[in-house]
Amino acid sequence: MQGVFPIPVWRKRLLAGIIVGLAAGAAVLFCFDPARYPIYPVCPFHRLTGLDCPGCGTLRAMHQLAHGNLAAAWRLNPLAVALLPAGCWLGLRELVWQVFGKKWPGVVTRPFFGWALAVIAVVFGIVRNLPGFHS
Repeated sequence: MQGVFPIPVWRKRLLAGIIVGLAAGAAVLFCFDPARYPIYPVCPFHRLTGLDCPGCGTLRAMHQLAHGNLAAAWRLNPLAVALLPAGCWLGLRELVWQVFGKKWPGVVTRPFFGWALAVIAVVFGIVRNLPGFHS
């Protein structure tokens, strides 16, 4: 097959392990609601300060998304829900590169986007803790 490079056995096993791990994690998240089961990690920032960090609510939001409830997911963490398509694109892009050796376009991998995301996360973290903005 043209364009495909041979993949070492260790890399195949690593990719398979990552995919199986992600699938297992998604299955656990689908079956066990983070709002009801204390098996998930607790945010250390929230525990120390009582404030929500930019990532607080992400597990609960992904659980709601897995069950098709976009509105509830958006209320729990709109930043995580908004960034999910870009995250899926980047993950799929990396998988295709590792398996087939083909690079897909990487517009959001430029340094500007990393800095912009950092600024957005900080602003989101501040705004979500203002009175009247917390759900």
